[in-house]
Amino acid sequence: MTSTLSLQDVLKQQDLDKQLLHIAEKIQNQQRLSEEEGVLLFEKGEPGYLGALANHVRERLHGDKVYFNRNFHIEPTNVCVFTCNFCSYSRQYKHRDEGWEMSIEQMMDMVRKYDGEPVTEVHIVGGVHPKMNLEFFCELISKIKAHRPGLHIKGFTAVELDYMFRKAKLTTQQGMQQLKDAGLQSLPGGGAEIFHPDVRNVICADKVDGDGWLDIHGTAHRLDMHSNATMLYGHIENYAHRVDHMSRLRALQDETGGFNCFIPLKFRNKENDMSHIAEVSVIEDMRLYAIARLFMDNFRNLKAYWPMLGRQSAQLTLSFGVNDLDGTIDDTTKIYSMAGSEEQVPSMSTEDLCQLITSAGRIPVERDTVYNEIKTYAAELA
Repeated sequence: MTSTLSLQDVLKQQDLDKQLLHIAEKIQNQQRLSEEEGVLLFEKGEPGYLGALANHVRERLHGDKVYFNRNFHIEPTNVCVFTCNFCSYSRQYKHRDEGWEMSIEQMMDMVRKYDGEPVTEVHIVGGVHPKMNLEFFCELISKIKAHRPGLHIKGFTAVELDYMFRKAKLTTQQGMQQLKDAGLQSLPGGGAEIFHPDVRNVICADKVDGDGWLDIHGTAHRLDMHSNATMLYGHIENYAHRVDHMSRLRALQDETGGFNCFIPLKFRNKENDMSHIAEVSVIEDMRLYAIARLFMDNFRNLKAYWPMLGRQSAQLTLSFGVNDLDGTIDDTTKIYSMAGSEEQVPSMSTEDLCQLITSAGRIPVERDTVYNEIKTYAAELA
């Protein structure tokens, strides 16, 4: 399904829909697409056309470089006070005996396991546990930073943060400042789902809304902290909901410039309250990635989270605008394996990840969390 078309090939097509031709010309001239044009791409854009345009943008920004980092995950708990219909991971607090709850010392043991290993990032995210409050996590972050000062700490979705701050009776600004002072350096993108209330009120009505999510990330950016952005797609949302979500992210990026990357996340239907909804096809996955690359013109980096998509599909996204495959990760994340992801034990060595990238005709580049380049692997793999 990889596209052999170039942007110039697209522009020369005699029978191309006039609206699609106009969009191709805008991409050539580096002009921003409107929301209406974003919806049109979902309605009319074929994979070959979209791949050609997305590859043009990806190549202009990054050449053939594909980024990855060396990271590991800590998931403090899957006990959660919220009940998101799409979630296969969490356990309600009243059924917490079915889940797990880690102590600070247990989490520090996980950090110590990587002593001497060339990991650059720890990613901390989990359920919203009423006893794991702001004070608890500030202590954890401080201990990690004291133990390994050079390890970048990325942690907590806006859902977790909103609950922490409200429970501590602090403003978002005050709460974020406390976490930053403790050693938190950036935020992951989780909890965004779909911002539009028509969707959010159905799939996750009881947690922070779209405005709240954006406010937390905007506050972090204004404190000189970076973050990622996500979108959960392929469930009950329509094309307009997807474009509205991306447009709101694009607007905040215009304002703050604080997002590192955009990460589309595919809805998985195993063991959750939305299991009756069929998952979208791989073709629809590729169309979504390509349209994201075209519409979100102020996001340099588009990431495919390979443990969720599977290695083969993740490799295919490299032909549809993606320039980042996340990290080597190790086997410490359960969020997607519990939902029926392709990777039940999501662990890949650096050699395996580089091979995945080079076999797609791309150049593997190890990065840190904020996309400083650490090492290019092309020469030694040639």
